[in-house]
Amino acid sequence: MPVVSVDCKKKELVGQYKNNGRDYRPAGTPERVEVHDFIGEAGKAIPYGVYDLGANTGWVSVGTDHETAAFAVNTLRAWWNTHGRRTYPDADRLLITADSGGSNGNRRRTPKTELAALAAETGLAITVCHLPPGTSKWNKIEHRLFSQITMNWRGRPLTSHETILNLIGATTTDSGLAVTAKLDTCSYPTGIKVSDREMQALPITRHEFHGDWNYTLHPTRDTPEPN
Repeated sequence: MPVVSVDCKKKELVGQYKNNGRDYRPAGTPERVEVHDFIGEAGKAIPYGVYDLGANTGWVSVGTDHETAAFAVNTLRAWWNTHGRRTYPDADRLLITADSGGSNGNRRRTPKTELAALAAETGLAITVCHLPPGTSKWNKIEHRLFSQITMNWRGRPLTSHETILNLIGATTTDSGLAVTAKLDTCSYPTGIKVSDREMQALPITRHEFHGDWNYTLHPTRDTPEPN
């Protein structure tokens, strides 16, 4: 059964801006960058990643709008439809590890409604395990995917979305990591509210141990009784 780690990497400005890190260049020919890093016409890049622990593969959607629950779950949807379904043809459930903030927040309602829709589409029982607050760096995606991407593009200005996609897609490790990067130009509005009635209608089972951090969203309303 598939187990994935998800998170949003640091947002990046797109343009001729300084990128931390050191890279080899001919002496006396430093990469010239802008003095100020105000957001330019190219906008920003929002890399949201899905790291498959079993296959050692990564999927990164580079968004251009907002980091929302819809954007996060759409990245999961793209990973499943492109790689997950083929890698795990007999899967009937999916385990996700995530931190407790941002678009993955355990207290937020929209991630749960979006995941419930994904469960209904895929027929998967989707279990989410949130890492406790302050422990997000334990999430596997941080040091198995995001840190490798950061090292791969160190010292290089992220001049365009195409450059960012190419640098992410070229990230590899000695252990065989392979990464796919795609641009997501969809609009993801903020401020969406989920009512109490909608929450009560969700096919969700909260686990006995810290049900606020650990829960399963089922593909139908016929949810099993919690253990």
